Amino acid sequence: MRHLLRSRGIVATIPERRDQTANRRRRGTHGGRPPAFDKDIYRNRNVVERCFARLKQFRAIATRFGKLTDR
Repeated sequence: MRHLLRSRGIVATIPERRDQTANRRRRGTHGGRPPAFDKDIYRNRNVVERCFARLKQFRAIATRFGKLTDR
């Protein structure tokens, strides 16, 4: 995923999983460098993702009740 985003010029804010970190360290110099990760940017991303999740929940309720004839 990171490679695809990087090829399109998009800066990724994806935290590295623990198993990926352990595998990279196990491989030593052949494991490559860790991906750039900014905790402040990720915190803002998390707020936006939670907001979209809440909006989707409200939308689901609205469309479900919107199908009734008396509403």
